[in-house]
Amino acid sequence: MEQQQAVLAAADRLVDAFGRHDREAYFASFASEATFIFYNVDRVLHDRAAYEAEWTLWEQRDDFRVLGCRSTDRRIQMAGNVAVFTHLVETDLSIGGQALSNRERETILFARTDESNWVAVHEHLSPAP
Repeated sequence: MEQQQAVLAAADRLVDAFGRHDREAYFASFASEATFIFYNVDRVLHDRAAYEAEWTLWEQRDDFRVLGCRSTDRRIQMAGNVAVFTHLVETDLSIGGQALSNRERETILFARTDESNWVAVHEHLSPAP
């Protein structure tokens, strides 16, 4: 149970940073070799740097900004030094000055880096039905 609490704390930090559009804290939640699969991106992002570049493009091209984020229906499955975190996520965004909300399902895999620290190594996002 203690490990699940540590994973949940890592997930909370990641979601909180995303919801505040805090790029630095958000990307610090991911390992440099983390991979990303997003339904709205036409390719797999094979590392954190690729995702950071995509995020920068969204900001510059689309005036992208995260305004808020809520995480519900959270579940953690432990598998040794790996944890699978799944949740429903509702995100408030501004794109081109237009406010919108997305409802999505997300899976984030966390890997233990030491006794109490967990880092995200994979994220998979899909639209909620």
